Formats: sequence, C-alpha cells, structure tokens
Amino acid sequence: MEFWEKDGMNETSARQKEFEALLRPIMKTVYSAALHYTRNPEDASDLVQEATLQAFRAFDSFQRGTNFRAWLLRILTNLFLNKYRKQQREPDTANIEDLPESYLYHQAHRAGLHQGGDPAEIVLEKLDTEKVTAAIDALPEEFRIVATLYFVEEFSYQDIAEIVDCPVGTVRSRLHRSRKLLQKALWEQAMG
Repeated sequence: MEFWEKDGMNETSARQKEFEALLRPIMKTVYSAALHYTRNPEDASDLVQEATLQAFRAFDSFQRGTNFRAWLLRILTNLFLNKYRKQQREPDTANIEDLPESYLYHQAHRAGLHQGGDPAEIVLEKLDTEKVTAAIDALPEEFRIVATLYFVEEFSYQDIAEIVDCPVGTVRSRLHRSRKLLQKALWEQAMG
C-alpha cells in the first residue's frame, strides 16, 4: 500500500505519478538524513513517512524545475525541528570554545604522526565511514543537521540555509563549530 492510500487517495493521477518519479530516486537520501537527525531507525521511518505525506499534500506548491530533493529535505528538516525537538527535555550541550581551530592536526602532531605527510590526513585514514558517520551522529542537534546536509548530502551553504530556514552566516557558524566538535570526536575514534 502506498503512503497516500492511507490518506484516502486511491486514484492514480498524473500528479501522483510525477511525485513518485521525483521521490523514488531520493528515498535513500531522505531516509539517511532522517536517520542522522533522529538517531533511531523507527523514528527515522516515521519522520520520512510524515515528510513524504506532507510533501505530497503540498506538491502543488513545488515549483517544477527546482531542486525537489532540497524541497523535500526542507520539509523533513522542519518536521524534525518542530516535532522531535519539542520531545526533548534538554538540548545537547557541548563546550566547543575550549577546542583549538585545528584540534585534529595538533593532536596528531603531538602523537608523533607528523612524519610523512599531513597528520590530520593520517588520522582520518584510520577511520572508516561508519566511524565518521558515528561522529556526525553524536553531534548536538543544531550542528548534526547542518553537518549531515553538508558532509553527507553535499549541499551548498545556500541550499542548507534554505532547507533549515536560516541565514547563510548561521550555516557557516554551525558548520565551523561542527568541524571543531568532529575533529575531537574523530581523534578519539581513531586513537580509541
């Protein structure tokens, strides 16, 4: 059963077919983003279903020829922020002011990993995709969302600003802080 059948829309229409054609190739990306946001497969599935249903209902407002993936991820992100953020009692906190700009580089250099190349690159070579993903998933929510959209989904600053509905400067600031937190987490993953 397709998701709109649950909403009482059994008829096959050109609108429905167009929506499915745009949705099908990006479903893995949308689920991946939801999983990064929620950190839970069941919650991610629920979030994707809600976002997809909301997107289908609002499909007439989608401007043909624009980026459907970005449009849907904005809906997904807004749903997450509105629904799941309210469920949390206290936001994650992290003290990033104490971390130097190039934490990973300094730590690798201190550990004697500076011979034969960039110390940060040597550390990163020790990590697999799962460890990097785990480090992103461990970020506080406001940093995890922009880090996921930038590092995993490879959106531009401008696209991320549109998706999360904030100024580009805020995206840059959050990514800057995300990088600092990621450097520390990746160092711990590589040396652990």
